[in-house]
Amino acid sequence: MSIRIKLLLSYAAMLVIPLFLLMITALLLTVVYRGDVQNLKNAYERKFEPLEDSDYGNLIKHTMMKNPDLLNDASFLKDLSADMLKNNTALYIRSDQETLYISDELLSKETLTEKLPAFKHEGTRYEPYKVKYENDWYQVVQFDLLSKDSKPVSLFLLTKLDPLVHFVLTFFPILFLLTVVVLILTHTLLTTYMSRRIIRPILELRGAARQVAEGNLDFQVQVSGKDELGQLGMAFEEMRSKLQESIVLQQQYETNRKELITNISHDLKTPITAIKGYVDGILEGVANSPEKREKYMRTIATKTGELDRLIDELFLYSKLDMQKLSFSFESVSILPFLKDWAEELIIELEKKDVKLAMNLDEGEHARVSVDRDSFKRVLGNVIQNSLKYMDKSEKMITVHTFMEGEQFVLTIADNGPGVPKEAADHIFERFYRAEQSRNSDTGGSGLGLAIAKQIIRGHSGEIYAKSEEGQGTTIYIVLPIDEDRSTQG
Repeated sequence: MSIRIKLLLSYAAMLVIPLFLLMITALLLTVVYRGDVQNLKNAYERKFEPLEDSDYGNLIKHTMMKNPDLLNDASFLKDLSADMLKNNTALYIRSDQETLYISDELLSKETLTEKLPAFKHEGTRYEPYKVKYENDWYQVVQFDLLSKDSKPVSLFLLTKLDPLVHFVLTFFPILFLLTVVVLILTHTLLTTYMSRRIIRPILELRGAARQVAEGNLDFQVQVSGKDELGQLGMAFEEMRSKLQESIVLQQQYETNRKELITNISHDLKTPITAIKGYVDGILEGVANSPEKREKYMRTIATKTGELDRLIDELFLYSKLDMQKLSFSFESVSILPFLKDWAEELIIELEKKDVKLAMNLDEGEHARVSVDRDSFKRVLGNVIQNSLKYMDKSEKMITVHTFMEGEQFVLTIADNGPGVPKEAADHIFERFYRAEQSRNSDTGGSGLGLAIAKQIIRGHSGEIYAKSEEGQGTTIYIVLPIDEDRSTQG
């Protein structure tokens, strides 16, 4: 539910509930001021209107008290009683203990009439009071006067009260107070609810913003819900999380940059130091024969070549890492391509007494989009990495292909020393070596497999390694098949 709807409902509740309660109060007041009047409008007493101003009051004061003969006029009293009974009012006239007149309504209620007070003072109208008879309440008004022969006479008007009227008359102050309390509670509860649903999330977001401003991102925004504030809280938490991730990533980049500089410095310094040493040997006359000078110069040339290759690989890796190296893709039939590459490779491997086994089992008609030169560099880097660590008397490299769904898989396995399983996941990282020694025989640049990984990623493929110590390492190269040009055999 949106905040707008919540506010509308809250304001509507604040308006409707008080109006409803005011209507109830007005109804109760109407019952008090109007409903009871209707029941007593022809009686001789009213709760809030002086009886002297009513028709029955005027009749008694100005007619009966001045004409006591009417107390003995049965026809007049009967008509008067009949008229008053329409408004739930009964008439009872008593002289001493003798009943002069009693309405039919009171004939069966002797106990009620016996409770009525005795004559007190001539010409007096007493304030109304209530009396209970069985389960009913009656409001009683008493008039004391003298008859024609000067006998004391008490005239009573007994009005039967409606239960609701009686309840309101009795508990009206409490009802009014409860109405006020309900109004206060309604506004308090609604205000508290809206405060918790709106103000508290805003305060939570404000506190979170302050923490972000202070550089603290190690917290979570505790704002939930499906309204605008909940959505804002989720967006803020997502922003905080991504900002924290970006900072962690930036720190990792900075660490990697420092590590890269350290590794580059180390790998560049090694050949430079060697070159400097041989040059100093020549200048200082250590190479005092033509043979030594030639040997020193050849060594310098070799180290210079290593330095040149290292710089080329650093430059290539940098371009790949920044995605600034463009590929010239073409759809090639992958097995013939690998056979041509293997023919060139065999000549190089024979010079190093390494056997090559080709098991091109599957993918005869598969075509793959590759950049020929870049893909050959990947294969060359993998082979060179295997050759550096060969330690068996019979050195062997095995190339195997197979299909895996809509992907072409090429594996290059060697029977070298292998690497620990935990190291297999890291050999494609730049400058990483499971063999930590950095000698010229096995050290290399440390970028060969990292470059291979970047190139394969550029081909929308995947490269990973599986290795077992003492048994060798297998490199897996997975490439998507160019379905549009592949043929079925």
